[in-house]
Amino acid sequence: MNLLEVKSICKTYGSGEAAVHALNDISFTVPKGEFVAVVGESGSGKSTLLNMLGALDTPTSGKVFIDGNDTFKMKENQLTVFRRRNIGFIFQAFNLIPELTVEQNIIFPVLLDYQRPNEKYLEELLTVLNLKERRHYLPSQLSGGQQQRVAIGRALITRPSLILADEPTGNLDSQNSSEVIALLKEASRKYEQTIVMITHSKSIAQTADRVLLVSDGTLTDFGRCRE
Repeated sequence: MNLLEVKSICKTYGSGEAAVHALNDISFTVPKGEFVAVVGESGSGKSTLLNMLGALDTPTSGKVFIDGNDTFKMKENQLTVFRRRNIGFIFQAFNLIPELTVEQNIIFPVLLDYQRPNEKYLEELLTVLNLKERRHYLPSQLSGGQQQRVAIGRALITRPSLILADEPTGNLDSQNSSEVIALLKEASRKYEQTIVMITHSKSIAQTADRVLLVSDGTLTDFGRCRE
């Protein structure tokens, strides 16, 4: 079963001679639970593609379906709720709230939805992320790798069906990068979450189930990295 379906996505900025075609007729599917890496040079269109998948930007034409839901047919309020409940975002810059503790940052999306966090699941995440002893620390008291683990916990806490990661290891050293990738792979396997990750690193891309190349707004599917 495909969790993600992208159909003929095009994105053009500007018009006439000044038009920039960031994405050109891109189509692909991602089965539930697959871990996909998206690679490409700076300016190739891969970040634009990720924004389309997360409904953070609208395409000039084309459709994106997440678990059968046509995201661009939703009204803004409906889309906001859908995004909060079904898509987890992980950014290179962590984007943690400095005044909140580790635990508070992780559960923040749940509170935004006027829900109470599942305490058992929270404890499980803190254990898996090796943050149990630092649950009351502020982001400023953490290393870069620890901050990124908090960001992963925040993305996982709502149990979203889709995780979108934009260069999640870009600010980390090699050891922390390996740990973060291992955590994402564990989330894909253990929680059956579909992950689409942008990376510049070929070695990190090869740890994914499948690699997509974006170049000049077009997409090439390199297929599965392993069977």
